[in-house]
Amino acid sequence: MRLLNASGCLDALTAPEVAADLDAFVTKTVTPLPRGGNEPVRIAETEVGMLNAIGLANPGIDGFLHHTLPRLSGLTVWVSVGGFSVRDYADICERLEGEEIAAIELNLSCPNVDEVPSGVGEVVAAARAVTSKPLYAKLAPAADVAESAKAATAAGADGLSLVNTVKGMALDERTGGLSGPALRPLALAAIFAAHQATRLPIVGMGGVASGRDAVELLAAGASDIALGTILFSDPAAPSRIVAELEAELAAHGFADPDNAVGAAHEPEASTLDPESRVGHKKGLHTRANVVG
Repeated sequence: MRLLNASGCLDALTAPEVAADLDAFVTKTVTPLPRGGNEPVRIAETEVGMLNAIGLANPGIDGFLHHTLPRLSGLTVWVSVGGFSVRDYADICERLEGEEIAAIELNLSCPNVDEVPSGVGEVVAAARAVTSKPLYAKLAPAADVAESAKAATAAGADGLSLVNTVKGMALDERTGGLSGPALRPLALAAIFAAHQATRLPIVGMGGVASGRDAVELLAAGASDIALGTILFSDPAAPSRIVAELEAELAAHGFADPDNAVGAAHEPEASTLDPESRVGHKKGLHTRANVVG
């Protein structure tokens, strides 16, 4: 299991000590041309998380390659790629092919930009045609997430990133992508469905604030974990969550995080007499509890 940041939730240049605590650093989404992003207000706190409407502010692929990427040396870098057409994604991936980066994450689900292409398979296939880098498709927790995961798989994706934020609203502020604790049940459901549909490696994210949260995403099917909103309030979260995760795994009999991956999909064996009325006490509930 690797620990990453969710794209846009950490600036490795201003907080290098936090980035150093991660197994890989995921950049803000890079687009073909520079973007100033949305007008303020861009961030609003809610009782259940945070809304952001940054709007993919970034220096563009030229600025990123010439000024940002060289300053990230020493880190294992994943580049988040965004665009407004299938060609945009392919062009940026082609530009990244010769760079020292570990993976490309295709941002296919930003809730703050209206022009993002909707064809997951088409975008992944176009990117796959021009790069040999590992490709991860970042999807939203939509009702058809399993079908999107299958489309990404068929087009050549090497993994999935689940989930992106969902659109929310705070009155007197604006609409934006909702992240934080409220997103975790949606992330669990999406990861569970995608793991059943494809068995591709999944970077699980969405409301992770503790080791227990991380274990639940692993049990749903994630093989890696990314931290998002928690990094704004607790920069020491990576080391804390790793320690809590190790304790949670040990308490539930898992020798290694990889052993917990997909545990919610495994039938539970019981050594109790089937006629016994004595319940089996469990510290970690691993069966899905889904409404609908």
